[in-house]
Amino acid sequence: MNLVSISENKLVEKRIAITPEIAKKYLNLGFNVSLPNDYGIHLGFNNEEYKNLGVNFLDNEKDIINNADIIIQLDLPNEDIQSLFKENQTLIGSLNSSKNFEKLKSLKSKKINCFSLELLPRISRAQSMDILSSQANLAGYKAVIEAFQVYERAIPMMMTAAGTIPAAKVLVVGAGVAGLQAIATAKRMGAVVFATDVRMASKEQVESLGGKFLIVEGSENLETEGGYAKEMTEASKKKQEELLSETLKKIDIIICTALIPGKEAPKIIKSQMFNNLQSGAVIYDLAAVQGGNTDFTEVNKIVEKNGVKILGEANILNKLPVSSSNLYAKNVFNFVSNLYDKENKKINVNLEDEIIEKTLIK
Repeated sequence: MNLVSISENKLVEKRIAITPEIAKKYLNLGFNVSLPNDYGIHLGFNNEEYKNLGVNFLDNEKDIINNADIIIQLDLPNEDIQSLFKENQTLIGSLNSSKNFEKLKSLKSKKINCFSLELLPRISRAQSMDILSSQANLAGYKAVIEAFQVYERAIPMMMTAAGTIPAAKVLVVGAGVAGLQAIATAKRMGAVVFATDVRMASKEQVESLGGKFLIVEGSENLETEGGYAKEMTEASKKKQEELLSETLKKIDIIICTALIPGKEAPKIIKSQMFNNLQSGAVIYDLAAVQGGNTDFTEVNKIVEKNGVKILGEANILNKLPVSSSNLYAKNVFNFVSNLYDKENKKINVNLEDEIIEKTLIK
């Protein structure tokens, strides 16, 4: 079987779906692997490194797609590439199924199997394929580093002959995978860390990392069966606002990570709350592309409001493209291994397998 990947639009996506390490694993499974010239060169993976493993290189993306059985990408390819897809091909990636549903439905009507990996069920067998967790982990780490670079004071407590510099106080909004990594990173760098989340199960995780969990009195546990956060009631939102407004008076840096799958990001740091923040404070909003967790977040801009700097990028992982590509490629390889019938050398779309059934666009 022919397994391929084509280059992403590097202006918006620097990650790649097949690293040399993973190309070798696909070849060992019996796949023929084809890539476009200079596929990974921007990450330091030159053509020779792939060729020495047995990867084929082609100049024309049309030829790559025409000969493909399985196409592995980060994002859904553009419409010109989609028009090249043929019946019975399989497309696998982080296809943003809620946003691109109509496009994916159109591909499905052409009898193309589309697997969108952000739909993976949260079960133990799918953990090695979980692109959301692997990428969010890196995003949480990098958000802290980016915020600390903009913050114009020291992070850890420092005792000197001239006096003591207090430790920076960090608030992490949302204690999912990205939030927990943000807590761990901020703690390692000497900050005092607070965190809040609508899921009560997060309390123990936050405290195990050395963070202080902020509890909204009388709040309900807003967690879906799949482990994701769900939207708060108006009463809960009001209580959370009151708690945060008071907490913000002592906070230097805020890392926002709160997301609701398939919906606009909840507005948590409201405009009036900025009156409680100290001048010089920094907010890094990982939810920027979904509308942001603050009233003032703008994608790919540093916005200043009342002396507070608000950062939010379209794709923070473009600042860690090698690490994030390595993890993404491994996740996808594990998914393909589960999908591939090694004995008969074909794709087995077994809808009794929860992993396959949940990720297949129907």
